[in-house]
Amino acid sequence: MNEPQTEPTRPASPQGRPHGALTRRRFWQLGAAAAATAGAASLVPERAFAETSAPADPTAQDYFDHAAELAGDNPVLKSIVSALTAGYTPPRPAAPAPLRIFDNVAVLSVGFVSATAILTPRGIILIDALDNPDEAEQYIVSGLRSLRADPSTIKYVVVTHGHGDHFGGAQYLADQYGARVMMAPADWDLLASTSPANAPTRDLDITDGQKLTLGGTTVTLNHTPGHTPGTVSPIFPARLRGRTHTAMLWGGTNPPAATASKETYLASALTFASRTKRAGVDIELSNHAFADYGLERMEELRSASNGRENPFIVGASTAQRFMKIVETMLRGRIAQDQQAATTTATTMAATSAHTAGCC
Repeated sequence: MNEPQTEPTRPASPQGRPHGALTRRRFWQLGAAAAATAGAASLVPERAFAETSAPADPTAQDYFDHAAELAGDNPVLKSIVSALTAGYTPPRPAAPAPLRIFDNVAVLSVGFVSATAILTPRGIILIDALDNPDEAEQYIVSGLRSLRADPSTIKYVVVTHGHGDHFGGAQYLADQYGARVMMAPADWDLLASTSPANAPTRDLDITDGQKLTLGGTTVTLNHTPGHTPGTVSPIFPARLRGRTHTAMLWGGTNPPAATASKETYLASALTFASRTKRAGVDIELSNHAFADYGLERMEELRSASNGRENPFIVGASTAQRFMKIVETMLRGRIAQDQQAATTTATTMAATSAHTAGCC
Protein backbone atom coordinates (compact mmCIF):
# COMPACT_ATOMS: atom_id res chain seq x y z
CA MET A 1 0.00 0.00 0.00
CA ASN A 2 1.27 3.47 -0.86
CA GLU A 3 -1.01 5.40 1.47
CA PRO A 4 0.69 6.83 4.56
CA GLN A 5 -0.01 5.06 7.81
CA THR A 6 -1.41 7.82 9.93
CA GLU A 7 -1.57 7.88 13.68
CA PRO A 8 -2.82 11.35 14.63
CA THR A 9 -1.53 12.66 17.91
CA ARG A 10 -3.09 15.33 20.04
CA PRO A 11 -1.23 18.57 19.31
CA ALA A 12 0.92 19.53 22.24
CA SER A 13 0.37 22.95 23.78
CA PRO A 14 3.67 24.83 23.83
CA GLN A 15 4.62 25.44 27.41
CA GLY A 16 7.54 27.41 28.71
CA ARG A 17 8.86 25.85 31.89
CA PRO A 18 10.92 27.90 34.33
CA HIS A 19 14.58 27.07 34.41
CA GLY A 20 16.84 27.20 37.42
CA ALA A 21 18.62 30.32 38.57
CA LEU A 22 20.79 31.90 35.91
CA THR A 23 24.07 33.75 36.14
CA ARG A 24 24.07 37.54 35.97
CA ARG A 25 24.91 37.30 32.27
CA ARG A 26 22.15 34.80 31.64
CA PHE A 27 19.72 36.98 33.44
CA TRP A 28 16.26 35.91 32.50
CA GLN A 29 14.16 32.87 32.11
CA LEU A 30 12.97 32.42 28.56
CA GLY A 31 9.69 30.66 29.05
CA ALA A 32 6.25 31.48 27.80
CA ALA A 33 2.85 29.92 27.37
CA ALA A 34 1.39 29.73 23.91
CA ALA A 35 -2.05 28.53 22.93
CA ALA A 36 -3.79 28.01 19.65
CA THR A 37 -6.90 30.13 19.24
CA ALA A 38 -9.05 29.83 16.12
CA GLY A 39 -6.14 28.37 14.20
CA ALA A 40 -3.67 31.10 15.20
CA ALA A 41 -1.22 31.29 18.07
CA SER A 42 -2.05 33.59 20.95
CA LEU A 43 0.98 34.28 23.09
CA VAL A 44 0.94 35.10 26.76
CA PRO A 45 3.50 37.88 27.24
CA GLU A 46 6.78 36.66 28.69
CA ARG A 47 7.94 37.94 32.06
CA ALA A 48 11.62 38.45 32.57
CA PHE A 49 13.08 37.33 35.89
CA ALA A 50 15.92 39.63 36.79
CA GLU A 51 18.84 39.23 39.12
CA THR A 52 20.35 42.28 40.88
CA SER A 53 21.16 44.84 38.18
CA ALA A 54 19.85 42.82 35.19
CA PRO A 55 17.11 44.52 33.14
CA ALA A 56 13.55 43.71 34.13
CA ASP A 57 12.27 44.27 30.59
CA PRO A 58 14.70 42.81 28.04
CA THR A 59 15.21 44.78 24.84
CA ALA A 60 15.57 43.24 21.40
CA GLN A 61 19.34 43.57 21.71
CA ASP A 62 19.27 41.79 25.09
CA TYR A 63 17.61 38.82 23.40
CA PHE A 64 20.08 38.86 20.52
CA ASP A 65 23.02 39.02 22.92
CA HIS A 66 21.59 36.13 24.90
CA ALA A 67 21.20 34.05 21.73
CA ALA A 68 24.83 34.73 20.84
CA GLU A 69 25.86 33.66 24.31
CA LEU A 70 23.86 30.45 23.98
CA ALA A 71 25.60 29.75 20.66
CA GLY A 72 29.10 30.29 22.00
CA ASP A 73 31.72 29.01 19.56
CA ASN A 74 29.54 26.26 18.12
CA PRO A 75 29.41 26.90 14.33
CA VAL A 76 26.01 25.21 13.95
CA LEU A 77 24.46 27.44 16.61
CA LYS A 78 26.24 30.56 15.40
CA SER A 79 24.83 29.92 11.93
CA ILE A 80 21.22 29.87 13.12
CA VAL A 81 21.78 33.11 15.04
CA SER A 82 23.01 34.74 11.82
CA ALA A 83 20.21 33.28 9.70
CA LEU A 84 17.53 34.66 12.05
CA THR A 85 19.06 38.15 12.25
CA ALA A 86 17.05 40.93 10.57
CA GLY A 87 18.58 41.93 7.24
CA TYR A 88 20.54 38.70 6.83
CA THR A 89 21.34 37.93 3.17
CA PRO A 90 21.55 34.19 2.49
CA PRO A 91 24.61 33.08 0.54
CA ARG A 92 24.38 31.23 -2.77
CA PRO A 93 27.08 28.55 -2.44
CA ALA A 94 27.96 26.03 -5.12
CA ALA A 95 26.13 22.72 -5.14
CA PRO A 96 27.92 19.98 -3.19
CA ALA A 97 28.11 16.43 -4.44
CA PRO A 98 25.27 14.26 -3.07
CA LEU A 99 26.11 12.47 0.15
CA ARG A 100 24.72 9.79 2.42
CA ILE A 101 25.08 11.47 5.78
CA PHE A 102 23.64 8.39 7.52
CA ASP A 103 23.10 4.83 6.36
CA ASN A 104 19.47 5.67 5.53
CA VAL A 105 19.63 9.45 4.94
CA ALA A 106 21.02 11.30 1.92
CA VAL A 107 21.30 15.03 1.17
CA LEU A 108 20.73 16.23 -2.40
CA SER A 109 21.57 19.90 -2.55
CA VAL A 110 21.95 22.80 -4.96
CA GLY A 111 23.79 24.73 -2.24
CA PHE A 112 21.14 27.29 -1.32
CA VAL A 113 18.46 24.68 -0.67
CA SER A 114 18.52 20.93 -0.13
CA ALA A 115 16.28 17.89 -0.39
CA THR A 116 16.65 15.06 2.11
CA ALA A 117 16.03 11.44 1.11
CA ILE A 118 15.08 8.88 3.75
CA LEU A 119 15.93 5.48 2.30
CA THR A 120 13.92 2.42 3.34
CA PRO A 121 13.67 -1.18 2.04
CA ARG A 122 10.26 -0.32 0.54
CA GLY A 123 11.21 2.94 -1.11
CA ILE A 124 12.17 6.55 -0.48
CA ILE A 125 10.52 9.35 1.49
CA LEU A 126 11.82 12.61 0.04
CA ILE A 127 11.67 15.78 2.11
CA ASP A 128 11.37 18.72 -0.32
CA ALA A 129 11.96 18.73 -4.06
CA LEU A 130 14.16 21.75 -4.91
CA ASP A 131 13.19 24.62 -7.20
CA ASN A 132 12.01 23.18 -10.53
CA PRO A 133 11.87 20.02 -12.67
CA ASP A 134 15.37 20.57 -14.05
CA GLU A 135 16.87 20.69 -10.56
CA ALA A 136 14.85 17.62 -9.56
CA GLU A 137 16.28 15.72 -12.52
CA GLN A 138 19.86 16.97 -12.16
CA TYR A 139 20.27 16.88 -8.39
CA ILE A 140 17.65 14.51 -6.98
CA VAL A 141 17.31 11.85 -9.67
CA SER A 142 20.97 11.84 -10.73
CA GLY A 143 22.11 12.31 -7.14
CA LEU A 144 20.18 9.29 -5.91
CA ARG A 145 21.56 7.16 -8.73
CA SER A 146 25.11 8.22 -7.87
CA LEU A 147 24.46 6.99 -4.33
CA ARG A 148 23.10 3.68 -5.69
CA ALA A 149 19.55 4.51 -4.71
CA ASP A 150 16.72 4.10 -7.21
CA PRO A 151 14.74 7.32 -7.80
CA SER A 152 11.85 5.30 -9.23
CA THR A 153 11.20 4.08 -5.67
CA ILE A 154 10.35 7.57 -4.39
CA LYS A 155 6.95 6.95 -2.78
CA TYR A 156 6.31 10.26 -1.03
CA VAL A 157 7.49 13.84 -1.44
CA VAL A 158 6.93 15.68 1.83
CA VAL A 159 6.93 19.41 1.08
CA THR A 160 7.92 21.29 4.21
CA HIS A 161 6.29 24.51 3.05
CA GLY A 162 4.73 26.25 0.09
CA HIS A 163 7.69 28.11 -1.37
CA GLY A 164 8.91 27.32 -4.86
CA ASP A 165 12.40 26.21 -3.84
CA HIS A 166 10.82 23.40 -1.81
CA PHE A 167 7.95 22.21 -4.03
CA GLY A 168 9.31 23.07 -7.50
CA GLY A 169 10.35 19.55 -8.49
CA ALA A 170 7.53 17.69 -6.76
CA GLN A 171 5.14 17.38 -9.71
CA TYR A 172 7.98 16.17 -11.94
CA LEU A 173 8.68 13.35 -9.47
CA ALA A 174 4.97 12.57 -9.23
CA ASP A 175 4.66 12.40 -13.01
CA GLN A 176 7.84 10.38 -13.53
CA TYR A 177 7.56 7.90 -10.69
CA GLY A 178 4.06 8.08 -9.26
CA ALA A 179 5.25 9.68 -6.03
CA ARG A 180 2.53 11.07 -3.76
CA VAL A 181 3.00 14.72 -2.83
CA MET A 182 2.22 15.76 0.74
CA MET A 183 1.75 19.26 2.15
CA ALA A 184 -0.15 20.88 5.01
CA PRO A 185 -3.64 22.08 3.98
CA ALA A 186 -2.82 25.73 4.69
CA ASP A 187 0.03 25.66 2.17
CA TRP A 188 -1.98 23.74 -0.41
CA ASP A 189 -4.43 26.63 -0.04
CA LEU A 190 -1.57 29.11 -0.37
CA LEU A 191 -0.56 27.56 -3.70
CA ALA A 192 -4.16 27.53 -4.90
CA SER A 193 -4.50 31.26 -4.16
CA THR A 194 -1.20 32.32 -5.77
CA SER A 195 -0.78 29.81 -8.67
CA PRO A 196 3.05 29.85 -8.65
CA ALA A 197 5.14 28.21 -11.35
CA ASN A 198 5.71 24.46 -10.96
CA ALA A 199 3.06 24.11 -8.26
CA PRO A 200 2.14 20.44 -7.76
CA THR A 201 -1.42 19.23 -8.17
CA ARG A 202 -3.07 18.99 -4.77
CA ASP A 203 -2.63 15.48 -3.42
CA LEU A 204 -2.25 14.39 0.23
CA ASP A 205 -2.85 16.63 3.26
CA ILE A 206 -0.48 16.48 6.23
CA THR A 207 -2.14 16.47 9.64
CA ASP A 208 -0.32 17.68 12.73
CA GLY A 209 1.55 14.83 14.39
CA GLN A 210 0.91 12.49 11.46
CA LYS A 211 3.09 9.41 11.31
CA LEU A 212 4.17 8.42 7.82
CA THR A 213 5.50 4.86 7.76
CA LEU A 214 7.34 3.19 4.91
CA GLY A 215 9.60 0.13 5.01
CA GLY A 216 9.74 0.04 8.80
CA THR A 217 10.70 3.73 9.07
CA THR A 218 8.28 6.19 10.65
CA VAL A 219 8.51 9.94 10.05
CA THR A 220 6.50 12.20 12.36
CA LEU A 221 5.22 15.33 10.61
CA ASN A 222 4.70 18.34 12.87
CA HIS A 223 2.85 21.51 11.93
CA THR A 224 5.13 24.45 12.73
CA PRO A 225 3.45 27.45 11.05
CA GLY A 226 5.12 30.84 10.94
CA HIS A 227 7.49 30.83 8.00
CA THR A 228 4.37 29.97 6.00
CA PRO A 229 0.88 29.14 7.31
CA GLY A 230 1.45 25.43 6.76
CA THR A 231 5.14 24.84 7.48
CA VAL A 232 5.91 21.25 8.56
CA SER A 233 8.95 20.03 10.51
CA PRO A 234 9.74 16.28 10.41
CA ILE A 235 11.26 14.05 13.10
CA PHE A 236 12.63 10.71 11.91
CA PRO A 237 15.13 7.93 12.69
CA ALA A 238 18.64 8.07 11.25
CA ARG A 239 20.74 4.92 11.36
CA LEU A 240 24.52 4.72 11.52
CA ARG A 241 26.62 1.59 11.91
CA GLY A 242 23.86 -0.38 13.63
CA ARG A 243 22.72 2.42 15.93
CA THR A 244 19.54 4.45 15.59
CA HIS A 245 19.52 8.17 16.30
CA THR A 246 16.65 10.66 15.98
CA ALA A 247 16.78 13.61 13.59
CA MET A 248 14.82 16.84 13.40
CA LEU A 249 14.49 19.14 10.42
CA TRP A 250 13.15 22.65 11.15
CA GLY A 251 10.90 23.25 8.17
CA GLY A 252 11.12 27.02 7.61
CA THR A 253 13.91 29.39 8.58
CA ASN A 254 13.34 33.05 7.70
CA PRO A 255 10.90 34.85 10.03
CA PRO A 256 7.90 36.49 8.31
CA ALA A 257 7.43 40.26 8.19
CA ALA A 258 4.23 40.58 10.22
CA THR A 259 4.59 40.62 14.01
CA ALA A 260 1.55 38.36 14.44
CA SER A 261 3.15 35.79 12.12
CA LYS A 262 6.38 35.98 14.11
CA GLU A 263 4.34 35.22 17.23
CA THR A 264 2.91 32.18 15.45
CA TYR A 265 6.47 31.14 14.53
CA LEU A 266 7.52 31.53 18.18
CA ALA A 267 4.61 29.37 19.36
CA SER A 268 5.64 26.72 16.83
CA ALA A 269 9.24 26.79 18.04
CA LEU A 270 8.09 26.22 21.62
CA THR A 271 5.86 23.32 20.60
CA PHE A 272 8.46 21.72 18.39
CA ALA A 273 11.18 22.04 21.05
CA SER A 274 8.94 20.14 23.44
CA ARG A 275 8.27 17.41 20.89
CA THR A 276 11.93 17.04 19.93
CA LYS A 277 12.85 16.71 23.60
CA ARG A 278 10.28 13.97 24.13
CA ALA A 279 11.51 12.20 21.00
CA GLY A 280 15.14 12.30 22.16
CA VAL A 281 16.35 14.17 19.08
CA ASP A 282 20.15 14.24 18.83
CA ILE A 283 20.57 15.15 15.13
CA GLU A 284 19.89 18.60 13.64
CA LEU A 285 19.26 19.04 9.91
CA SER A 286 18.05 21.91 7.74
CA ASN A 287 16.64 22.30 4.24
CA HIS A 288 18.77 25.47 3.97
CA ALA A 289 22.28 24.40 4.88
CA PHE A 290 23.56 27.98 5.18
CA ALA A 291 21.36 28.24 8.28
CA ASP A 292 23.05 25.47 10.24
CA TYR A 293 26.59 25.01 8.87
CA GLY A 294 25.23 22.06 6.93
CA LEU A 295 27.37 22.28 3.80
CA GLU A 296 30.52 22.51 5.88
CA ARG A 297 29.44 19.49 7.90
CA MET A 298 28.84 17.55 4.69
CA GLU A 299 32.41 18.22 3.61
CA GLU A 300 33.76 17.30 7.05
CA LEU A 301 31.90 14.00 6.82
CA ARG A 302 32.97 13.38 3.23
CA SER A 303 36.64 13.70 4.14
CA ALA A 304 36.40 11.90 7.48
CA SER A 305 37.90 8.49 8.03
CA ASN A 306 35.57 5.64 8.88
CA GLY A 307 34.62 5.59 12.53
CA ARG A 308 35.03 9.31 12.99
CA GLU A 309 32.20 11.04 14.80
CA ASN A 310 29.39 12.18 12.50
CA PRO A 311 29.14 16.01 12.71
CA PHE A 312 25.37 15.91 12.22
CA ILE A 313 24.98 14.10 15.54
CA VAL A 314 24.99 17.14 17.81
CA GLY A 315 23.57 15.49 20.93
CA ALA A 316 20.27 16.06 22.69
CA SER A 317 21.43 19.10 24.67
CA THR A 318 22.71 20.93 21.57
CA ALA A 319 19.54 20.08 19.65
CA GLN A 320 17.54 21.68 22.46
CA ARG A 321 19.89 24.65 22.53
CA PHE A 322 19.35 25.08 18.78
CA MET A 323 15.61 25.38 19.37
CA LYS A 324 16.22 27.69 22.36
CA ILE A 325 18.19 30.00 20.08
CA VAL A 326 15.35 29.96 17.54
CA GLU A 327 12.98 30.93 20.37
CA THR A 328 15.28 33.65 21.71
CA MET A 329 15.94 35.20 18.31
CA LEU A 330 12.19 35.28 17.60
CA ARG A 331 11.57 37.01 20.91
CA GLY A 332 14.17 39.57 19.89
CA ARG A 333 12.63 40.07 16.46
CA ILE A 334 9.19 40.56 18.04
CA ALA A 335 10.65 43.03 20.56
CA GLN A 336 12.34 44.80 17.66
CA ASP A 337 8.97 45.17 15.93
CA GLN A 338 7.38 46.49 19.10
CA GLN A 339 10.18 49.00 19.66
CA ALA A 340 9.84 50.23 16.07
CA ALA A 341 6.07 50.58 16.48
CA THR A 342 6.52 52.54 19.72
CA THR A 343 9.03 54.87 18.09
CA THR A 344 6.68 55.47 15.15
CA ALA A 345 3.73 56.15 17.45
CA THR A 346 5.78 58.57 19.57
CA THR A 347 6.99 60.44 16.48
CA MET A 348 3.47 60.73 15.09
CA ALA A 349 2.14 61.97 18.43
CA ALA A 350 4.89 64.59 18.69
CA THR A 351 4.25 65.74 15.11
CA SER A 352 0.54 65.97 15.78
CA ALA A 353 1.07 68.01 18.95
CA HIS A 354 3.47 70.38 17.19
CA THR A 355 1.03 70.89 14.33
CA ALA A 356 -1.84 71.59 16.73
CA GLY A 357 0.25 74.05 18.73
CA CYS A 358 1.63 76.04 15.83
CA CYS A 359 -1.62 76.82 14.05
